[in-house]
Amino acid sequence: MKCTRCKAKAEVHLRAHNAGFCRPCYLEYFRRHVERAVKHERMFGPGDRILVAVSGGKDSLALWDVLAGMGHQTTGLYLGLGIGAYSDRSREKVEAFATARGLPLVVRSLAAEGPGLAVPDVAASTRRMPCAACGAMKRHFFDAAAHEGAFDVLATGHNLDDEVAVLMQNTLRWQTGYLARQAPVLPASREGLTRKVKPFCRFYERETATYALVRSIDYVYEECPHAVGNLTNFYKTLLNQLETQSPGAKLGFYLEFLRARGEGAFEQFNKVETLHACETCGQPTSAPGRCAFCRMWDIEKLTSAVVQ
Repeated sequence: MKCTRCKAKAEVHLRAHNAGFCRPCYLEYFRRHVERAVKHERMFGPGDRILVAVSGGKDSLALWDVLAGMGHQTTGLYLGLGIGAYSDRSREKVEAFATARGLPLVVRSLAAEGPGLAVPDVAASTRRMPCAACGAMKRHFFDAAAHEGAFDVLATGHNLDDEVAVLMQNTLRWQTGYLARQAPVLPASREGLTRKVKPFCRFYERETATYALVRSIDYVYEECPHAVGNLTNFYKTLLNQLETQSPGAKLGFYLEFLRARGEGAFEQFNKVETLHACETCGQPTSAPGRCAFCRMWDIEKLTSAVVQ
């Protein structure tokens, strides 16, 4: 196959798009699609300060790389989750990436934020799945860091595979509230919250991995040890089987969802919740009294006290 742009020998084949690219043209294709997504969804402007949540994986580091390369004001945010050697390697990759490119990086650690806040500890004490506990804590600390740093935007590296797996799960269960709120941009609905964006939402995971490879980005290759048996990964496996038989199926599913959403198909389910400040941490919450994170942490502390 020849490169779709320059007709040289193609090194990257994209079955979903029936296209192929040499390495330089692939980078151009990738960057242009990011620019298009940012502009089309009105994610942020040239003067906005962007906090990029980075985990050490391919998606988040590729996102930071491409946004910084486009000239945006970016700062990385790494949150240490306390998952043993995996978290240690992740932090090393992030710090090496930032140092090599001279990019500012904010590092926070759950263990330093409070006793018993490492993901395995919270999951055990609250009897939650590790991914559920991890998600709640990341949302809390990401929001806090973005607000404290007065950033305009919080960007995450969610790719198409991530978005479609969640979309399939919500569709099968017909969770209309979640469907109404799933979008490439989540506006800041109250003081204390920061606009959240997903510039990679239309890229297949393979495409972001290819960008990282071509750009020689060193990232953590292994998955989080707690991700084994995760329901989202199960849906990803099913969708990959569908994609193998019908290239472009995942992209078509997601784009049609966005089209329907844009036409108001889920608007009646998008309930506007009244938010107030959490009594403990001060972050916006719709729950009475304290936010979900503070309630979860209280359970952990009580359990620890009993064990001691």
